[in-house]
Amino acid sequence: MSKFLKLLRKKWFDWLLKIALRLAAVLTIGVLFIIVGYILIRGIPTLEASMFAFKFNSDNQSMFPALISTVIITLISLVLAVPLGVFSAIYLVEYAKRGNKAVGVIRVTAETLSGIPSIVYGLFGFLFFVIFMKWGNSVLAGSFTLAIMILPLIMRTTEEALKSVPDSFREGSFGLGAGRLRTVFRIVLPSAMPGILAGVILGIGRIVGETAALLYTAGTVAQIPSGLNVFTGDVFWQDSARTLSVHMYSLYREGLYIDKMYGTAVILLLLVIVLNTVSTFIAKKLTKK
Repeated sequence: MSKFLKLLRKKWFDWLLKIALRLAAVLTIGVLFIIVGYILIRGIPTLEASMFAFKFNSDNQSMFPALISTVIITLISLVLAVPLGVFSAIYLVEYAKRGNKAVGVIRVTAETLSGIPSIVYGLFGFLFFVIFMKWGNSVLAGSFTLAIMILPLIMRTTEEALKSVPDSFREGSFGLGAGRLRTVFRIVLPSAMPGILAGVILGIGRIVGETAALLYTAGTVAQIPSGLNVFTGDVFWQDSARTLSVHMYSLYREGLYIDKMYGTAVILLLLVIVLNTVSTFIAKKLTKK
């Protein structure tokens, strides 16, 4: 009788757990569809050809300069953060001694930095890049700030991806006479590439959706950056610019173009979907290889 009761309790517990999991999945998907549907319903009717004009003015409220600035800041931030994050993770996993206390401190610090609010990074970027380095509110100041912000995220995800590669891969490479450097770049990195790419995707999402840090560093000027002015004083990329998220914030703050804000949100949503789709496709190709 006791065995029967235990079996019955186990079945009830499994049944309740399945219901809870299904409810959680339904709620999550439902909230996602509600948010996306609300943005599309409010934003698609407001899209006009004038919103994609080359120059921004009070009549068209064009998002095209913000779109270009978003792409530029994203690329610069990734160029700065991805190599540093990946190489740091390679050192921690492949070269640092296991059980090293310094490595543990670095990991805890990286996890702590990943949870710091973005406005704190913005204040740091404002004090260091804008004031101390005298870059002013510029694309370069915003890009460096965002690179520092996503660096812990890329480093930790890359580290976990490298740890997931079986040690037998490394041992087989060493057994064939390959050195550590060749093993890392020919065996370990290709095997961990999908996980590394997942971290890069998360970094892109955080860059594209960032607002607070850029308000302090990149500014809110609605223009396309003119170029990299290396020899024009102590400022490298001296133009201020706004991203799509900052453009949405500016439109909401003014309170006169709320409909255009929803249209910008649709383009931002499509941009994120395209980036995630392309990244997922690349990850699947690399996994098959």
